[in-house]
Amino acid sequence: MPFYERGDTRIYYEEVGSGFPLMVIPGGGLNSTVQGLSSHPFNPLETYKDDFRVIAADLRNAPPGQSTGPLEIDRPWDAYSDDQLGLMDHLGIDKFLVLGFCIAGPMIHNLLSRASDRIVAAAMMQPSGFRPEIPDLFYQNNITGWGPPLCEKRPEITMEMVHDFLTSMYTNRADFVFTVTRDFVRNLQTPLLIAPDDVPAHPYAVAMEVASLAPNSEVTIYPWKDTQEHIDQAVAHARRFLKTHEPVAAKA
Repeated sequence: MPFYERGDTRIYYEEVGSGFPLMVIPGGGLNSTVQGLSSHPFNPLETYKDDFRVIAADLRNAPPGQSTGPLEIDRPWDAYSDDQLGLMDHLGIDKFLVLGFCIAGPMIHNLLSRASDRIVAAAMMQPSGFRPEIPDLFYQNNITGWGPPLCEKRPEITMEMVHDFLTSMYTNRADFVFTVTRDFVRNLQTPLLIAPDDVPAHPYAVAMEVASLAPNSEVTIYPWKDTQEHIDQAVAHARRFLKTHEPVAAKA
C-alpha cells in the first residue's frame, strides 16, 4: 500500500489508469477517504480509469483512513493543500486536473489560490459552502462526527484542540466557500465545472454563485444525483470537460 511521507505527515494514496493526471478529492468532510468513494454518486477511480491517471488519497487525520499528521490549528486548509500538492510532487507530477466532492470544493479553491499554474481545470461535484441560515453546521457536524473518533485513535489530540481547529477552519471563515473571496473567484481564469447540490452542507446558492462569478465556468444538469440516468449524464459531462482541457501534448 503506497504512502507519501513528509516530516510527521504520512498520506495513504491509490492510483489507477494511465494518461494525464487527475487528482480526485473524496467527499465526506474531515472523514474523507479513498474507500469512501464507493458510497459517492460515482467513483472516479472506476469511472475515469480508462481516461486518466487517477490519484486519490485519504485526508490527513480522517479517522476511517490511514493518513496521519499534525493538527495544524493555525492553517487548517493550507495543511491539506500541502498534503495534496506534496503528493503530486512525490509522484513527479507538475500539472494536473482535479475533481472532487463536498469538502473538495473549498479545498480546490484553496489549491487554486496556492498553485493555479499547476491546475489545468477543476470539477467540483456537490461542493460544500457556507449556509448563513445554519452558520455552525460544519462545526457541529465535525465536533460530534470527527473529533471523538480522532481523539480515540490519537490520544495526543484533545477535544480542546479539535475545537480550536474547527473554529479556525470554519467558524472564523464563515462566508462563501471558506477558503477564498468572491474577488478571487471573479478573477480566476482556470476552467471550472460545477455540479450543484442542495443539501445543508452543499448549498445550491453558493455553488451557483461560484459558477456565476468564475469567468470560465460551466454547470452540469441539476438535479444530477436523483436518477442513475442523470448521474451518467453528469459523469459524461465531467469527462468531456476534463478531456477538453487536457493539454494537447497529453492527448497525442
